[in-house]
Amino acid sequence: MPLDTSTYSLALLRLDGRRWNELRRMHAQISTQPTADGSSYLEMGNTKVICTVAGPAEGRKAGGGGGSGGDANAMVQVEIGIAGFSAVDRKRRARGDKRTSEMQVTVANAFSNTLFTHLYPHSTILITLHVLSQDGSLLAACLNASTLALIDAGVPMSDYVAACTSGSTSSYNSNDEAADPLLDLNGTEEQELPFLTVGTLGAGEKVSVLVMESRVQAMRLEGMLAVGVDGCKHVKEILDDVVRRHGKRILLERIKI
Repeated sequence: MPLDTSTYSLALLRLDGRRWNELRRMHAQISTQPTADGSSYLEMGNTKVICTVAGPAEGRKAGGGGGSGGDANAMVQVEIGIAGFSAVDRKRRARGDKRTSEMQVTVANAFSNTLFTHLYPHSTILITLHVLSQDGSLLAACLNASTLALIDAGVPMSDYVAACTSGSTSSYNSNDEAADPLLDLNGTEEQELPFLTVGTLGAGEKVSVLVMESRVQAMRLEGMLAVGVDGCKHVKEILDDVVRRHGKRILLERIKI
C-alpha cells in the first residue's frame, strides 16, 4: 500500500505523530556485556542494535566482514548479524549478503578514519553488531551503537561519530519541486521515499559518512543534507549524555567502595 504523504507539510504531522524535524525516541546503554572489552545497546525508534567491541588485540582477523586499515595502523574489522525475526517478512539473510557487506565496509571505513589506529600497529579492533529489530535508520543505528561501544572499550578517537537519516516528502517520479525534507525516517517511509544516511564528527558539520541508495532530484539534496547534519548534532548530544551518565554512575560506585 503506497505511503500517503499528503499530510507531510512542514506545518502538519507525519503518520507516527512527529513533525518533519523530530527524531524518534532514542534510548542507549553502554557496558551491557561484561565479557566484552566494550559494548552498547541502542534503540532508534523500533530499530534495536547490540554492539560489542573486542580489542585492540594483536594480530589480524582473516575471513569475512568489512575491514579497513594499513600495516602501520590497527585494522578495524566489522561483522553485522541480522536476526531473521528483525523484520516483518522474517527473511534470513545469507552470510555473504550484499547489503550487509556494504554496511560492514561503510562502518569499518568510518571508524578507520576516526579512531587513532596508529597507536595500535599490527593489531585488530573487532566491532560486532547484532540487529534485533529493523524499522528504518539501520546504518545510522549501527554507527551510533559502535561509537558508544568503542568509547566503552577505551579506544581513543578524535570525536563521536553521530548518524541519522533524512529524506524528502515526495518520490523521485513525482518530480515535486516543493517537496519538504524529513528527519529520521522509519521503515515505512524508507520504502516509499528517497533518503540518505549522514554521519558527522561531533557537534560540527564535518561529514564522515554519506550514503544514498535512492534517486532524488539534485535540487532537493542540499535541503536533505542540511536537515540530516542538524539531526546528527541532536544525536551527538544524546550519545554524550549516555556516556556522561555512565561515567558519573561508575564514579559514585567507586566512591562508595
